[in-house]
Amino acid sequence: MQAPDDFNPTVGVPEQLEPGVRRLLAPNPSPMTYRGTNTYLIGTTELAVIDPGPDMPAHLEAIMAACLPGQTISHIIVTHSHLDHSPLARTLSARCGAPVYAYGTASTGRSAVMQGLVEAGMSSGGEGIDHSFTPDRLLADGDLLTGADWQLEVIHTPGHLGNHIALALGDACFTADHVMGWASSLVSPPDGDLTDFMASCARLRARDWRVFYPGHGGTVSAPQQRLDWLITHRNSRETDILSNLNQAPASPAELARTIYTETPEALLPAAERNVFAHLVDLVGRGKVAPLGRLCETAQFQTLK
Repeated sequence: MQAPDDFNPTVGVPEQLEPGVRRLLAPNPSPMTYRGTNTYLIGTTELAVIDPGPDMPAHLEAIMAACLPGQTISHIIVTHSHLDHSPLARTLSARCGAPVYAYGTASTGRSAVMQGLVEAGMSSGGEGIDHSFTPDRLLADGDLLTGADWQLEVIHTPGHLGNHIALALGDACFTADHVMGWASSLVSPPDGDLTDFMASCARLRARDWRVFYPGHGGTVSAPQQRLDWLITHRNSRETDILSNLNQAPASPAELARTIYTETPEALLPAAERNVFAHLVDLVGRGKVAPLGRLCETAQFQTLK
C-alpha cells in the first residue's frame, strides 16, 4: 500500500474529520513522518489534544488558535515518546494549564529481551527518542479518559515503542504510529519489539473498527484491511529473511541490502533495524539463532 497522493492538508489549519474530531498537521515533513505529525483535537468544549507533536512554536500557536470561543484544553495525551509526537506537550501544558497523560517514559513498557539488549550496550537507532519526556499522569491499559462530550479508552499497543498507546473513541481508533496511513510502522530495537508489535496488531484486529486516525498520513477508512496488509507485510519480510538464511548465515546489514533493494541508501539503517527486529522475534520463537551473542552485528543462522 502506497501513501495516497491526495493527502496533503494545509499545515496549521484544522480539518473537521467528524463531529468532535479535528486534525491539525504539524510542519515537520520528512522521510520518516511523511507530510508531518497529525495532532488531533477531540471534543467541542473541553478538548483533548492527542499528540501535540514536535517542539515548534508555530505548531503551538496553531493548536491554541484552533481553540474556538468557549473551548478549553482539558487533556494533553501523548501516544508515545518520539520527538515528533511528545516534546510540545510540556510547552502546551504550561500555556493552557492542562495535564499531560501518557503510558510512561521512553523506557516504560520495554520488553525483557529489549531490556537485555540495552543492558548489553545497544542504543537507540536514531529514530528520535524523547528521553526527557515525563507525563503528569500515568495511563494504564483500559483506562478511560472523559471530557464533557467524549470518552477515550486507552489501549496499550507496544511494538513501535514500549510506551505506545492507541485511543478508542467509540468505533474510531487513534492508532498513532502503530498503524499509519502511508507506510508500515518502523520497529527498531531496543525501543521497538516486533513480537509485541504483532501481538498489538492481533489485539486491534480482534475489534470491529469503523475508522483509524493515524499519527501520519490520511484517515484509514478500511481498518481491518489495513491491519491485514500490515500483518501480511511483516509475514512476507519474515519469509524473505528465512529464505536468505536458508542459503547461508548473514547479518542484519547483509540481509537488509539483499531484501530492501529499492530502499534509498539513507534509509538502509532503518531497514537494518527492521530486519534485526524480525531476527530477535525469530530467535524468541526458536526459528533462528545468532552465531555468538545476540546483537545487531551478529551473524544469524536458521535452526533445522
